Amino acid sequence: MPVTLDGQLVVAISSRALFDFEEENRLFETGDDRAYMKLQLDRLEQPARPGVAFSLVHKLLAFNDADTQRVEVVILSRNDPVSGMRVFRSAQHYGLPIQRGSFTRGQPPWRYLRPLRANLFLSTHLADVSAALAAGVPAAQVYPHSMHASDAHPHEVRIAFDGDAVLFSDEAERVFQAQGLSAFQAHEVTNASQPLAGGPFKPLLEALHRLQSEGTALMRIRTALVTARSAPAHERAIRTLMNWNIEVDEAMFLGGLPKGEFLREFEPDFFFDDQTGHIESASLHVPSGHVASGISNL
Repeated sequence: MPVTLDGQLVVAISSRALFDFEEENRLFETGDDRAYMKLQLDRLEQPARPGVAFSLVHKLLAFNDADTQRVEVVILSRNDPVSGMRVFRSAQHYGLPIQRGSFTRGQPPWRYLRPLRANLFLSTHLADVSAALAAGVPAAQVYPHSMHASDAHPHEVRIAFDGDAVLFSDEAERVFQAQGLSAFQAHEVTNASQPLAGGPFKPLLEALHRLQSEGTALMRIRTALVTARSAPAHERAIRTLMNWNIEVDEAMFLGGLPKGEFLREFEPDFFFDDQTGHIESASLHVPSGHVASGISNL
């Protein structure tokens, strides 16, 4: 039988999103890739520290057991193959069963998302994230200086999503930016029974829903919708999720309040939002990633 990833949740991640390579990256950005390669080789036996998305990956991989492979994590990195050895060594050190990776030595790695049929791509490189989103892959730019995830929920993968331009299309956000809050509220009340079109992260939410339904005694998923919407615009968001036959565990309708402190209390392993202002607020408290989609990113 040929090897296939069909039916699995496939997460593609850059080495810098998974591990803390900030010191090494400063050398890489000088353009001296030979010096960078030498540094990584010199540190081959020194495991890299966990990065911003480490907790998310570690917990998702816990959905696998001896009988069933439900989650596959693949490294897609602008690193060179020599530096790739340290990435795999670091993964092995932490007990992460990561076997696949592509190391492109500075070239865009996102093009390998299509043959992987990836459900999520996490990278610190904005151009790769934007290209992945354009190709229809849920993707986010990891903020490498984000606060790391809490260890308070070892048996729960906690993921928080913004609504408009992330889970949903940016239809309503376009009304808000063009006409203001009152027009936005009126538009959403008028269309409360009309489901919003799916945004770039709807496929990921669906994949997480399938993963949760398969179940495991060791790990579960808890999701939250964290949105600047407020009543009465809340109803359309809830009805859209109902139309998709997807439940979220928590919904926060914050009416424009800063999201960071609310996310600090939810303690997600990762938070996704399309607006850099929200990400900058959130990253002070939780692992965060910028979804560079929708009208706010034109």
